Amino acid sequence: MTMIELTDVRKVFNQGKPNEFTAVDGVSLVVEPGRVTAFTGPSGSGKTTILSLIGCMARPTSGRIHLGDREITSLPERFLTAIRRETFGFIFQQFHLVKGVDALENVMLPAYPSGQRHSELRRRALESLELLGLAGKASSRVEWLSGGEAQRVAIARALINNPSVIIADEPTAHLDTAASREFVEIVERLKAAGKTVLIASHDPVVYEAPVVDATVRVRDGRLDGAP
Repeated sequence: MTMIELTDVRKVFNQGKPNEFTAVDGVSLVVEPGRVTAFTGPSGSGKTTILSLIGCMARPTSGRIHLGDREITSLPERFLTAIRRETFGFIFQQFHLVKGVDALENVMLPAYPSGQRHSELRRRALESLELLGLAGKASSRVEWLSGGEAQRVAIARALINNPSVIIADEPTAHLDTAASREFVEIVERLKAAGKTVLIASHDPVVYEAPVVDATVRVRDGRLDGAP
């Protein structure tokens, strides 16, 4: 398992232009492996940007990010692509499932670049769907699923490459309370399996859940509290 460390990280958009905006301003943070950390704060506070920097979806303007003993701040894009695929599983607010394609195919999509045999990917995808109670929906097109079912497909997709870190950005934003509690139960299972889980959320059902080890409050790109 991998410790994550941010040291004085800043992210500035449109640098040097009249609309320059500092989204993350001097954030230092250590996330121990195998823990659930919730990032909460107002919209536009920088939560999503922090997660995108940790997940190698964006580069910091300054500062350093370490995954274990490896600094990733200045790695070439091809190395960042490999790290994203091998280390992180992403659950997005809008889920980003491919319509017109069944649940099973959606789960398999992130693993295609790995070059593994289709039969092996299919087996793993079916196992993930079964784990999340969706084995009976494998052949259903995703637009036919309920919000909670679509989210579980998105979680299964995030798990297909067996990542050590799960990053979830407002995963319950479009779900009712019952489905949000189902998500928390899934997080409990991910934590029990040794995953590190990072969640940005406005939802008290999520960030006040007992499974959360640390709550980091973000405001104006800075941390109000850290684990």
